[in-house]
Amino acid sequence: MKIFLDTANLKDIREAHDLGVLDGVTTNPTLLAKEGGDPEQVLLEICRLVDGPISAEVVATDVEGMVREGRHWAALHPNIVVKCPCTVDGLKATKALTALGHRVNMTLIFSPTQALLAAKAGARFVSPFVGRLDDISTSGMAMVGEIVNILGNYDYDCEVLAASLRHPMHVVEAASLGAHIGTMPLSVLLAMVKHPLTDIGLKKFLDDWEKAKKELGAKAAR
Repeated sequence: MKIFLDTANLKDIREAHDLGVLDGVTTNPTLLAKEGGDPEQVLLEICRLVDGPISAEVVATDVEGMVREGRHWAALHPNIVVKCPCTVDGLKATKALTALGHRVNMTLIFSPTQALLAAKAGARFVSPFVGRLDDISTSGMAMVGEIVNILGNYDYDCEVLAASLRHPMHVVEAASLGAHIGTMPLSVLLAMVKHPLTDIGLKKFLDDWEKAKKELGAKAAR
């Protein structure tokens, strides 16, 4: 499964990139606004850091506006993928943008039917939001599994991007279900690395090594 970071924070992206496991970045208007500054410059800096798909979302809600903004974002850098919401106008804009050769990540997906329509409209990625469904006592992972199964029946050039992943078990479940991509904040990515038995084992190895060195030094001093 590809690992994307869900942020526009350059410090977090650099840290994830240095791990050697980062495949792409997803941003949205909220994340970009949180960082302040010029969103275009932030996106360009992300593109310089990460050689992979970088999602930039439109804020227009009508077809013409989405297509105009989408073309602008796509022209900014070859790595940029246009993010459109899964609405009637969003589907129309996706069809128009993909016809122009631009990749689209259809976002705010909360049902398998939305994902199917997005794939049919030409979306390169579909982003089902797991955590937000869990928040309303609905299984976000069940939706991801259904989407993976449905799209797997056909030949759509579309990847399932499991979004709104809140903890490492979300990542495990998404990967087990066959999601092509998981996007998450840095805190979740770093939590995937941690295990108490790793820490205990490492401490024991280091303690044993230090003990062996002391014993060797004591023998040499005799």
